[in-house]
Amino acid sequence: MRIAVIDGQGGGIGKHLTERLRRELPENIEFLALGTNALATSVMLRAGANEGATGENAVLYNSLRVDIIVGPISILFPNAMLGELTPKMAEAIASSPARKVLLPLSRSGIDIVGLKAEPLPHLIEELVKKVKDIIT
Repeated sequence: MRIAVIDGQGGGIGKHLTERLRRELPENIEFLALGTNALATSVMLRAGANEGATGENAVLYNSLRVDIIVGPISILFPNAMLGELTPKMAEAIASSPARKVLLPLSRSGIDIVGLKAEPLPHLIEELVKKVKDIIT
């Protein structure tokens, strides 16, 4: 089972996701850090990802080769993360056959109604539970 953690900018969300999932899931699960920039990829690798790749082509190529994709919901929005997430990246992620488990965080001027605002640690906890449910 391969899980892609996708993040950009400083990689902080991806770092927290990688750390928590690495701690909670079996050792045979592989984590692939996909960063929109080298800093984000590096931070996720230090957090425990097995492999990492950076940039548009890395996201396009690997979105088809993982079982689960995790990250903020903004990875589905073209030009999110101050333009770091390209339209091709968003399309590849959305079109991937992988299950997507996403945090409802967005700074892209998009509001998601029907969800209560929760602190990041609570959202990450919910994401970890959902990924565990998918794996088992």
